[in-house]
Amino acid sequence: MTTFSTLGRYMANRFLMTILSVFLLMLLLIFFIDFVEVLRTGANRENATAGLLALIAFLRVPIFAELALPFAVLIGTIGGFLSLSRSSELTIVRAAGLSVWQFLQPALFVAFMLGIFAVTIYNPLASAMKAQSERMQTELFNTQKTFGTGSGTGSWLRQEGQDGPTILHAKTSANRGLTLGGVTLLQFDLNNRFYEEVQANRAELRQGYWRLENAVVQSSGRAPQRYDEYYISTYLSPAQIMDSLGSIETLSFWQLPGFIDFAKKAGIPAGRYELQYQLFIVRPILMAAMVLIAATSSLKAFRFGKIQTMVLTGLSGGFGFFIFSEFSRKVGASGLVPVAVAAWGPPLIAFLLSASVLLHQEDG
Repeated sequence: MTTFSTLGRYMANRFLMTILSVFLLMLLLIFFIDFVEVLRTGANRENATAGLLALIAFLRVPIFAELALPFAVLIGTIGGFLSLSRSSELTIVRAAGLSVWQFLQPALFVAFMLGIFAVTIYNPLASAMKAQSERMQTELFNTQKTFGTGSGTGSWLRQEGQDGPTILHAKTSANRGLTLGGVTLLQFDLNNRFYEEVQANRAELRQGYWRLENAVVQSSGRAPQRYDEYYISTYLSPAQIMDSLGSIETLSFWQLPGFIDFAKKAGIPAGRYELQYQLFIVRPILMAAMVLIAATSSLKAFRFGKIQTMVLTGLSGGFGFFIFSEFSRKVGASGLVPVAVAAWGPPLIAFLLSASVLLHQEDG
């Protein structure tokens, strides 16, 4: 049987439908969870309507759901195999003389093509939507009129300028970190003595300085002063800001090679961008590995019973692989191992290990 035969197309369609159904459920779950978080953080902002907050949450969902896609493939494939086993279709296919490697071809093909689609089409759309949500969040913080420190974590940055060092905190960032929202700056003089606090709705990096909008300046022994525009000197370059505050999720697969070259020319570390690019390239193999992990735990479920145990084993294997992948990614991002090893190691190990288990189960 080939993937493009009548039986192959039928099985590929079954697997595709189950995977997409699981992924859709994950999208809805992620949206509602994130919407609750967005409501919590943005409900007290002026002009923050429920529709605007829902739109922000909606724009953030695709990039978050990208992490869940391998699990959708794993769970969808398990569901597909169990459905085929329950209806005795797999039994008939085996009785016709087809081996496990033959009726696995449609599932592997679907997973591999989903991986390519996720990298080349889905990811650019998700990255663009994430960038738009960051811009909307930054604009939303511009409407905040209260004077005080918010509870959000945001981003922290220490910089040097002509007037002395500055500690900068931003609740949101957009445009790869060059535009900030909800900004607080602690100003120190050249002798490292604190002398003023500046809070602003918005900050934009210009050549050699930050331009702050609607700033409130609190100096020692003086009443707060409000300025429509306020300027803070900085020695930071746009490249350094993008590396420190920029969200890597807003860089799509097609943008990463150019940004990697830009980072190298600018003299900033490019390791995490190279790692992200390699993770994109290996994603189709990762999807195929999820199919093999699912096959090891679901093909014999209805013939030998203990369905729940087998399914839990498959899900546990997928979760363990996710932890291993995250550990490898962290190690690769820290520079302890080469980027290629950190990105390609876990999927290849999972693929080969699952294939070995299948060989043992089917061929002894």
